[in-house]
Amino acid sequence: MKHTITALVENKPGVLARIVGLVSGRGYNIETLCVGPTQDDTFSKITMVVPGDDHVLEQVTLQLGKLVDVLHVTDVTRRRHITREMILAEIAAGKEQRAAVMELASMFTAAIVGVRDRSLTIQMTGGEEQVRDFLRALRDFKVLDIARSGAIAVARGNDDDADN
Repeated sequence: MKHTITALVENKPGVLARIVGLVSGRGYNIETLCVGPTQDDTFSKITMVVPGDDHVLEQVTLQLGKLVDVLHVTDVTRRRHITREMILAEIAAGKEQRAAVMELASMFTAAIVGVRDRSLTIQMTGGEEQVRDFLRALRDFKVLDIARSGAIAVARGNDDDADN
């Protein structure tokens, strides 16, 4: 099972390195890792996807919570949440392939963000299933380059909300 964990941390040098070291030092893998500042530049939000059983999740969240620079750790896996990932893919597309690449982008509500003589760059954002389907559809094309952001997640309310 994959666990999605978010952590609110102080935005200081070395914090990310300590978190990654803590998780990997215990033999756990981080499948995706995304970090960025929050609306308050003194804090960052980290989203990581960690594969493993419930014991792995418990160990990771407990150990993260003990770090001084970590303010709050949340496992959003079993809570209502929204998860998204962004992909940038440069696709070989001469004049004869452009229509097909643009149709692919349209099917996935993606945007063409770069145009060159022999390629188009697509930006696609979606949930896990949409990303998987998009990557599968890309097999029909020559992919020149691809970059993935990794998952980001936000919980939707708390478990006590009546409108969950």
